[in-house]
Amino acid sequence: MTKAKDATPVIVPPQLPAVIHPHDAHPHQNLDRAARAGMARLTGGVSPHAFISAWHDWALHLLRSPGRILELAERAQTNALHLSGIATNGATAPPFPPKSYDRRFDHPNWQNVPFWQLHQGFLAIQDWWDFATDPLRGLRQEDADRTRFMTRQLLDTVSPSNFPWLNPEIIEATIKTNGRNLTDGAAHFWQDWLKTVTQAHDPPPVGYEIGKELACTPGEVVFRNDLFELIQYAPQTEAVQAEPILIVPAWIMKYYILDLSPHNSMVKYLVGKGFTVFMISWCNPTAEQAHLSLEDYRKRGVMAALGAINAIVPAQKIHTVGYCLGGTILAIAAATMARDRDKRLGSITLMAAQVDFVEAGELLMFLDESQIAFIEDMMWDKGYLDRPQMARAFAAIRSEDLIYSRAVRRYFLGRADLASDLGVWNADSTRMPARMHSEYLRGLFLENRLTAGRFAVEGRVIALKDISAPMFVIGTETDHVAPWKSVYKTQLFTDCDLTFVLTKGGHNSGILSEPGHPRRHYRISHRRAGGHYIGPDAWHQQQPVESGSWWPAWIKWLVAKNSGTVAPPKTGARSKGFAPLCAAPGSYVLQL
Repeated sequence: MTKAKDATPVIVPPQLPAVIHPHDAHPHQNLDRAARAGMARLTGGVSPHAFISAWHDWALHLLRSPGRILELAERAQTNALHLSGIATNGATAPPFPPKSYDRRFDHPNWQNVPFWQLHQGFLAIQDWWDFATDPLRGLRQEDADRTRFMTRQLLDTVSPSNFPWLNPEIIEATIKTNGRNLTDGAAHFWQDWLKTVTQAHDPPPVGYEIGKELACTPGEVVFRNDLFELIQYAPQTEAVQAEPILIVPAWIMKYYILDLSPHNSMVKYLVGKGFTVFMISWCNPTAEQAHLSLEDYRKRGVMAALGAINAIVPAQKIHTVGYCLGGTILAIAAATMARDRDKRLGSITLMAAQVDFVEAGELLMFLDESQIAFIEDMMWDKGYLDRPQMARAFAAIRSEDLIYSRAVRRYFLGRADLASDLGVWNADSTRMPARMHSEYLRGLFLENRLTAGRFAVEGRVIALKDISAPMFVIGTETDHVAPWKSVYKTQLFTDCDLTFVLTKGGHNSGILSEPGHPRRHYRISHRRAGGHYIGPDAWHQQQPVESGSWWPAWIKWLVAKNSGTVAPPKTGARSKGFAPLCAAPGSYVLQL
């Protein structure tokens, strides 16, 4: 049997009928989609129906639960008694401490009267609503989570820290500066408003230019197509490990998160340890690339990069590294290669990357059929998911810090944002092509096809358990994009030799954990091929804490998987069509 060379990947939403419904082909359908796209722009891409239905579900289940209503009355009474004690007698310890990540009430003047009572009153109300939106018997968990999320968003708008006359830090700054903080803040607000309206892109601040201070590890672009550039980094040692490394970053971000500043660049660290490193630098898609599919990112992205590296460093296996969404597409590529008996992979490292999406964290609050259809209509109108929609979704998850604390600091305290390498990279966001993003949200997040045995590539289903290459998987303790227990489930769906690391930090800070970084720790374990599965909670209790960065442990693991050292390979392979094109970081990383 011969295999079609360019078969279309089977990533089709199962709810679509085999025969197109007459309504779908009717010209008035475009009117509906345009109307929904217009509404999506007004709501920031959030489907009103999805959240209204969550409120409705929660309210109906609460109304039929008189016992829970009595609990809520008792909770309100208890909180009121705590507050009355504060008002009359004062308190040495706050009965309602803020969340660990909530820094709005850190200023010492919040401990003074009347600000102590104000912020404790707010946190008491927040505590009651958290209790009220706990799961109810019969209530869908996602509706409980959404209701809690919405109440937190609404409460955050009326926090006393947001109002200049109720925030002691703003009052103190206004007195000290004779109001200069407010005029500076107004100027910042005007600048941000103009930037939002015009969608202008700020140039990087002085000292953070891409290619000079950031993404500055020497190298050359040795391959380019319409989807990505492939960077080969220059060797920094007389001998290198025989097998090269390919890094696959997510296309939701620009690659230089892994080549940030010289002191925290993972690329520089790997090259300095004697590895030949290749990096994919994805393009920033435009409306003309709306047709790009998930299969394009696998076949014309990961597989094309592997082919180029095989030409430049022939007869060697390749150690692959995938970060975030790049790790997911790498896992898909690896499973496809395993199915097709392709033995080119020496190892697979997945950093904060998920293969199962049942417990994909707080982002699931934004995803159901109504929400995804809403996003699809918005992308149909533009050809891509724009940068502000992505940024708002991530910021809303930690709105206390990422929205309101920043707003107070910038607009009421008059402080400019401090420049940092991570901040510059975070602001340098990208777009998501419409077709790919729809396939990603439906096939992986909504339907969880990859681990359910229903994800097909080139017309045939793939399975992660077919992967035999050793794996090194990293989760981060406070990751709200790829929660570590979700990342950990890679062990549940694979049978290969696997090392798992849980490191301190979040989705980005845990990965950027260079040696010497203060207050770092990690846990590490090894599972032999075919070993038994241990649940994440039991695993966490069993593994001792190691101090420092996880990077040296990873280097040790990579060296053990290599066959020895050789002379550094040449840059590119001109005779095979892979001549150096330009110096790193290339041109795609500069696309706006």
